[in-house]
Amino acid sequence: METTLRVWHEDFIQIKSASRRSLSFKLFCMKKVIALSILCLIGKIGFAQYALHKGQGQFNAGVGFSSWGVPAYAGFDVGVHRDISVGGELSYRGYYDHPDNVRYHHSIVGLSGNGNYHFNTLLNMPTEWDFYAGLNLGFYFWNSDKEYPGSHTSGLELGAQVGGRYYFTQRFGLNLELGGTPGLSGGKFGITLKI
Repeated sequence: METTLRVWHEDFIQIKSASRRSLSFKLFCMKKVIALSILCLIGKIGFAQYALHKGQGQFNAGVGFSSWGVPAYAGFDVGVHRDISVGGELSYRGYYDHPDNVRYHHSIVGLSGNGNYHFNTLLNMPTEWDFYAGLNLGFYFWNSDKEYPGSHTSGLELGAQVGGRYYFTQRFGLNLELGGTPGLSGGKFGITLKI
């Protein structure tokens, strides 16, 4: 009986030793997988590029905010360099004015072009983010009731903007922009879809 117990004990020690080796091998593999994952994440952040590549386009749409009603806008941008984009935008807003307790309706249609410098490469930012600043030039068509005693004129306007986007996926994101021109908007918020 003593020999049987000794054999069982030796078998148990071998099984326990093999289990420890198996466990340490599994831990070794897990450490390697974790280290490789961390290196890939660092590589992604370290080599971040502007989210809109040269030749790629994106569609933007949303609403703005200003003292002259709530504008709705739609636009399209194209990357012409890894840090520069150009685009165009169409906007509309309608609002009411009440001089002398008489209600007058006004509408503004805007057509503008813009150019932006994107700071992602300069600031080494992750691809989910896109921060930019630039200039725009637009023409705005004002239309008021014929009886309106005041005057609104259409004209060419130069403006500046600063904005940012956050991409939830490789194609879809939200944008926020401040600035613009007096005829278009004091700012705007909307969606971006890369095409």
